[in-house]
Amino acid sequence: MSAQQSLRIGHLSTMYHTAFLLRGSQILEDRGIEATWKLFPSGPDIIKAMQAGTLDLGYIGLPPVIIGIDHGLPLACIAGGHIEGTIIIAGEEILPLTAFCSMSEFLEQFSGKAIGTPPQGSIHDVIVRELLREHSIDDVAVKNYPWADFLPDALAKGEIAAAAGTPALAVTARRYGRANLMVPPDKIWPFNPSYGIVVMRRMLEQKDLLLHFLSAHEDACELIRHDPRSAAGIVARTTGMVDLEFVMDTYGISPKYCASLPPEYISSTLKFMRTLYELGYISQHVGEDAIFEPSLIRSIHPGPHHYNDGILH
Repeated sequence: MSAQQSLRIGHLSTMYHTAFLLRGSQILEDRGIEATWKLFPSGPDIIKAMQAGTLDLGYIGLPPVIIGIDHGLPLACIAGGHIEGTIIIAGEEILPLTAFCSMSEFLEQFSGKAIGTPPQGSIHDVIVRELLREHSIDDVAVKNYPWADFLPDALAKGEIAAAAGTPALAVTARRYGRANLMVPPDKIWPFNPSYGIVVMRRMLEQKDLLLHFLSAHEDACELIRHDPRSAAGIVARTTGMVDLEFVMDTYGISPKYCASLPPEYISSTLKFMRTLYELGYISQHVGEDAIFEPSLIRSIHPGPHHYNDGILH
């Protein structure tokens, strides 16, 4: 173990991230790592904390990372975690994507209305804006909310006609509201990098510490894949807000978990980078080497990725 044996970790409320598994178990402690955890409302908020020097490592979607790098923040994505983590929900008056021949026709339902997303620069915000741009839909507004948890209420109150967020949003809507899943995650942006493990580049000097953390992260990803009920039980106890079946339902909507950084993950991230540039979120193209440092996870997970292997039930 390196001289530093502690990590200041920022994470989101996204329950399929390994953060809640590591918080609620002894996996990190067994590797000699003392973690200090802090919950943030969105990826852009984690970037702000990293810029302020209060975090070493974050669980975050890649678009905010790219924006941070463009603004001069020395960040590196050192591992993956999940792909295709954005869904769209809406009320009963909206028809699902399957009722139409194209995404364009589906989006035209929202003419003169608004789609809600987490804060500007979040992965969900960028995906919705790119869908509207790609399909030349210019009369649909994007309304950003500081917490994804505000989206179901905004939908129920009629502030927005649809909402984009993580799979948990669909489970919440189905359980507690009158909204339904309109667009599943695999129909929005193939292999989109739902989240990765990101560090300040100075942390790359702490190689042993990061290798120990990534070993724990890999074990947690494998627990989700091979024993999801046990993983869901830990997450439910750790959050104290949902039950085991809620977590299981969330796992099942987009069961694409792995810690590796395969070429498909990197290529999809670079597509996001180009989209961010075209939307005006960044001032220049940001290259692969400026975003990724894959050598550490390759030593932990040297084989083929498991993103498309699903989970056991």
